[in-house]
Amino acid sequence: MRVCEVQYPGCVPYGEAHELQQQLVDLRKRDEIPDRLLLLEHPHVITLGRAANHSNILVDAQMREQFAVELYETGRGGDVTYHGPGQLVGYPIIHLAPDRCDVRRYVRDIEGVMIRAAGDYGIDAERIDGLSGVWVGDEKLGAIGVRISRWVTMHGFAFNVNTDLSYFQLIVPCGISDHGVTSLEKLLGHTVDIEEVAAGISRHFGDVFNRQMTIIGQAITAAPN
Repeated sequence: MRVCEVQYPGCVPYGEAHELQQQLVDLRKRDEIPDRLLLLEHPHVITLGRAANHSNILVDAQMREQFAVELYETGRGGDVTYHGPGQLVGYPIIHLAPDRCDVRRYVRDIEGVMIRAAGDYGIDAERIDGLSGVWVGDEKLGAIGVRISRWVTMHGFAFNVNTDLSYFQLIVPCGISDHGVTSLEKLLGHTVDIEEVAAGISRHFGDVFNRQMTIIGQAITAAPN
């Protein structure tokens, strides 16, 4: 079983996290590090994927400044999304070769990790045909946007834990106007320990991807049974 290191650095500005991802991807391509899963939060930021339509940003630069929201164009797939405090963002830097070289399977596996994490809290999340991410009813609980180069992954997923969902009103999330967004906090009626959720995500990631998860840096607490 291959090792996957897990790192939980807390709240990291998007630009710093993106630079770290790029460094780790280069190291992983050269096989100088094992697989790595970054689990973190971001300050308020709107990001645009390769397929993004700028009209899905509903506020101008002045209003973004008023709300203290940064804007970044990225190399991930997908349209426009929001990241912010209370949202657990996962960046897997893993090598899919030799046995998992299938982009569709990779996306479905990431969805599976989030579905299991929601299940830890009694929430029945699911996939919707034709749409990426995980859903509870017609509201998105977790989003996915990835990039794969020489079968090494970067970017990843965003799982709404205690996210301030009002910030999604600044955009058309993922370019989908007829579906809403939700969070564990909204569904459960109370806040949730985000480090506890991170521990669950790590455990489920190991199960789905058949990796031995090894924590490096800041420890994360045990996930609920």
